[in-house]
Amino acid sequence: MNRRVVITGMGVITPLGDSVEALFRAQLEGRSGVRPITRFAADTFPTRIAAEVRDFDLGRYVADPRPWADAWLNSQFAAAAARLALDDAGLLDDERVNRQRFGLYLGVGDGHHDLDPLLGAIARAYRPENADIDGAVFAESALTGLRPGREWEQELHMGPAHLAEQFCLDGPNLSCLTACAAGSQAVGEAAELIRAGEAELMLAGGSQSMIHPFGLTGFCLLTALSQRNDEPTRASRPFDLRRDGFVLGEGAGLVVLEELEHAKERGATIYAELTGYGCTADAFRVTDCHPDGRGAVACMRAALADAGLTPSEVGYINAHGTSTQLNDRAETRAIKEVFGPAAREVAVSSSKSMLGHLIAAAGAVELVICVEAIRQGVLPPTINYETPDPECDLDYVPNVPREKRVRHALSNSFGFGGQNVSLIVSALP
Repeated sequence: MNRRVVITGMGVITPLGDSVEALFRAQLEGRSGVRPITRFAADTFPTRIAAEVRDFDLGRYVADPRPWADAWLNSQFAAAAARLALDDAGLLDDERVNRQRFGLYLGVGDGHHDLDPLLGAIARAYRPENADIDGAVFAESALTGLRPGREWEQELHMGPAHLAEQFCLDGPNLSCLTACAAGSQAVGEAAELIRAGEAELMLAGGSQSMIHPFGLTGFCLLTALSQRNDEPTRASRPFDLRRDGFVLGEGAGLVVLEELEHAKERGATIYAELTGYGCTADAFRVTDCHPDGRGAVACMRAALADAGLTPSEVGYINAHGTSTQLNDRAETRAIKEVFGPAAREVAVSSSKSMLGHLIAAAGAVELVICVEAIRQGVLPPTINYETPDPECDLDYVPNVPREKRVRHALSNSFGFGGQNVSLIVSALP
């Protein structure tokens, strides 16, 4: 368990760009990726804005995109981010690496919804005279209209399976869907596999797109989304008193995790060390986090203990910071409980103020932002912070970036249903 885990490659596909450099530059400039939805006609929804990945073309990242024709954007985004991360790590064609010791852990959302043929089959089979569905007619229509490839692409294991085949990753292959904590949990669990000696390298992170009618409908029914449709770039406002919900985003973030000595032996560029991982459940309520941040408190404490750090040694927290009333209050309380007097000194900001909420991809992308904050000595801001909330009274780096050298950064991801993950990355001594 003395094996140390470092980050040697990073790749992102986000509403703010498809490179780490572009993403972090946009964060420092305070640019929002939120716009009116273009992927489908959303004009009848109460929320009509999202942070979409615009002009995405998988052909820019893989040699032959045809095998991915039935794959939904979660798998395609993951493939692109994986290609970028592996290229960054110099591992695309490195024959010195034992591919059976190179694994994959992906936090990934649900797959392709073949909505149009499904609704067509339902419409043809509907019998208004008795408000019922003719099963035989539905089956005939579905069997001729639905595409088998899109049906199996709904399975969570398909994304990791595609990536393993595409990039010859023969080691452990796993996936998880712990809602908004999935990408961070994948990174944490992948690091544990390296620590335990089960792998030398792991490609880990998250990918998801819920910008489709089913996804938007679900969050609208939960009244979780901002309805600031006339001001999309100002809609996501974490910790601001006038926040009215989060903004749906999409994308992918993957990192190459590597055992430290293995990375040194092959002369890899080491960006940071993954020093802390904490994972808990609120065990409270499916639709709400615990109002006092009970699970978040335990999670952050576990990450600090894993890293062997005291709260005062953490210089930056990339908050889960969704821009919902309950989440932002609960996270603030949790930070104050864990950090005590140091909570007034630590800088806290939310990348979701610009990116929106990338769901399963959020934690991994935000971890990359933490790494860049450490490397460049600049902390990204929380934009749209205009009216302080008396119950959210920490230093949220409002609206403009801040030059500050930090050694350790903590990234929080608190998922729907009470899933909590905290990761700590540190500058290598």
